[in-house]
Amino acid sequence: MGATPLQGRTTADHQGGVVVFHIGMRINRFRALRSWWPVAAAMPQMLAELEKDPQSGLLGHRTRLGFPRVIESVQYWESQEKLLAYAADQSRQHRPAWAAFNRRAREAQGGVGIFHETFVVPAGSYESIYVAMPPYGLAAASGVVPVGRRGETARERLESGPRS
Repeated sequence: MGATPLQGRTTADHQGGVVVFHIGMRINRFRALRSWWPVAAAMPQMLAELEKDPQSGLLGHRTRLGFPRVIESVQYWESQEKLLAYAADQSRQHRPAWAAFNRRAREAQGGVGIFHETFVVPAGSYESIYVAMPPYGLAAASGVVPVGRRGETARERLESGPRS
């Protein structure tokens, strides 16, 4: 996140639908390093791969640490099709990492847990506001505009529907 807050009230400059994807891990047993360290190390590599490919569909992401046990990535995607295509692509880093995790998980007997949640949000079904904030969340992924362009209240921003 940039260190300089933007002045005034802003909103995300995103058009159309968006997919919000939460993925992460929980260290259940710190001593089971062989089960959780490869999982922790794989995500930054996958994100770097996606960032190098503007056609991947990843709009932006933020990694959050829930000390001491949870590491989570909140991601914004253009579409569920692009997210699922990346997950299934044998030539990309996710598929081999997932197969390796499954092998280790059987051996580790719960040393690490994983989770993901996917939210497909249609155009006109989300709104945002940021006051005295650097670009954050969807705004960091898509840019910002003054609130007035989308509506002064949350209700107005939601009711304005997709922009053309």
